[in-house]
Amino acid sequence: METIEKSIEVDAPISTVYNQWTQFEEFPRFMEGVKEVRQLDEKRLHWVAEVAGKRKEWDAEIFEQTPDQRIAWRSTVGARNSGQVSFQPIANNATRIALKLNYDPEGATESIGDALGVVGRRVEGDLKRFKEFIQARQHETGAWRGEIHGRKVQPPGSRSAGPSSSTDYGASGASGLRE
Repeated sequence: METIEKSIEVDAPISTVYNQWTQFEEFPRFMEGVKEVRQLDEKRLHWVAEVAGKRKEWDAEIFEQTPDQRIAWRSTVGARNSGQVSFQPIANNATRIALKLNYDPEGATESIGDALGVVGRRVEGDLKRFKEFIQARQHETGAWRGEIHGRKVQPPGSRSAGPSSSTDYGASGASGLRE
């Protein structure tokens, strides 16, 4: 597995930055090559992306999520990847996002692209576009403030989930889904 670690500082409060990051279906708006992210339930996502000119699909599960701190995931089907994104307040209205991505390049084209730093530059660009997206909006498009620890999901407003924010459950109407 290859590993990429990138970070960026965003001029927005940690809750706004974290809340926006939980809106996975918005990722194609700022992530290069990501065509679709579909929220299947509180823990599971289906991804469609173009990597090195090839269409890739995979399912991922979130196995750790703590509001305003961290989200960790791993693929369960399809393209192998895992990682985590962490959020740290650095000032009253600024947040540092640190992203760690582990992935397996498939085939010669992806291996060459990896050797040339293509994936690292793509991740860096994605973080810059996320920063521009949230700073231009000045507010999140929705939020999911629940927690996930292994197999246990604590919905927003439960014992340790913290304060609820502007929760948006998306068009599917399924309780607990991020938009």
